[in-house]
Amino acid sequence: MHATEHDWTTTPITSDTVRGALDLERTERGVLPHRLPAWARAQYTDPQLAMVESQPSGVRLVFRTAATAVELDVLATKRVYTGVPPRPDGLYELLVDGEPTARDSVSDGNVLTIDMAAGTMEQRPGPIGTLRFTGLPDREKDVEIWLPHNETAELVALRTDAPVRPAPERGRDVWLHHGSSISHGSDAESPTTTWPALAARLGGVELINLGLGGCALLDPFTARTLRDTPADFISLKLGINVVNADLMRLRAFTPAVHGFLDTIRDGHPTTPLLVVSPILCPIHEDTPGPSAPDLETFGTDQPRFKAMGDPAERAAGKLTLNVIRDELARIVAQRSADDPAIHYLDGRELYGPADATESPLPDALHPDAATHRRMGERFAAHAFSGAGPFAPAR
Repeated sequence: MHATEHDWTTTPITSDTVRGALDLERTERGVLPHRLPAWARAQYTDPQLAMVESQPSGVRLVFRTAATAVELDVLATKRVYTGVPPRPDGLYELLVDGEPTARDSVSDGNVLTIDMAAGTMEQRPGPIGTLRFTGLPDREKDVEIWLPHNETAELVALRTDAPVRPAPERGRDVWLHHGSSISHGSDAESPTTTWPALAARLGGVELINLGLGGCALLDPFTARTLRDTPADFISLKLGINVVNADLMRLRAFTPAVHGFLDTIRDGHPTTPLLVVSPILCPIHEDTPGPSAPDLETFGTDQPRFKAMGDPAERAAGKLTLNVIRDELARIVAQRSADDPAIHYLDGRELYGPADATESPLPDALHPDAATHRRMGERFAAHAFSGAGPFAPAR
């Protein structure tokens, strides 16, 4: 017999019930999941990095229960961009025994106002909101609540109308992925339909997503985090943020990639490792960064970005996507002589010229929701099936 409206079981939110996060910060209100550990966050206190690593892409609550009703109190942090149409509230997705069953969101929360033209951020505090999922099957079942991929969510309280216990480990392989905002989820429809989440579901693996919007910058602390995280497969989608930020020249890029790979190999010497170059991005194929908001499009229904570099600067070592693809392919080929578990995938296999004609990048940088689905399907077909780089290890 299930509880009445006022008879709930409250379950502490701990590492027993949270998957996909690498750190749980205890706050005054509850628990804040992080996708980078505290020591890594302390090495560079950049507001962009702090924002994106605390957005729980791929993070989910997982538990076993006979409950027919679940409530989750959360303190969300909403993003508002100056001159840009309001973003929809982040979605929380409920899965029952692995099947998507319901979605909910909260409208309350903190508000982070970002002025991309001025390069400023300002946060205003807000109230806690409550998610409610009812009508769940009246039986023992595994329940997952996937947190928003694009909205920070401080977890305050988990209530159910029947007791909760940790879900049994499914014994599935763990796929550890690192990339840019596209891997983070950019404009995907929901947390389970980012391309890495879709690929993980199709591949039958557990995802840890270290896609960090704007922050796939070959940071050594990210490499050490990847090194120290247990995984059966690792993929790295590298290049676009280095161009967006105009972060380095070719002279620095090549040793940085080698160093990044060396660090990961210190902890994963034989783990299948797939290096993925950038998907097609026409504004940066042959034009260096940095990227910048196209202010003429702000205030319209579709703001866009533009490349600010000069193609002639490639001769001085400035990076474009074509330069980066050539160099990543060369680096992987060089290393594969001594490392048979390293592999390369040209990102244009996931989104290439034909796709750009059919489904152009809406803001010139990020794919739309349908393209996320296409990329997830293509990555799973390449990596997890047949002779794919992650198939033999399974």
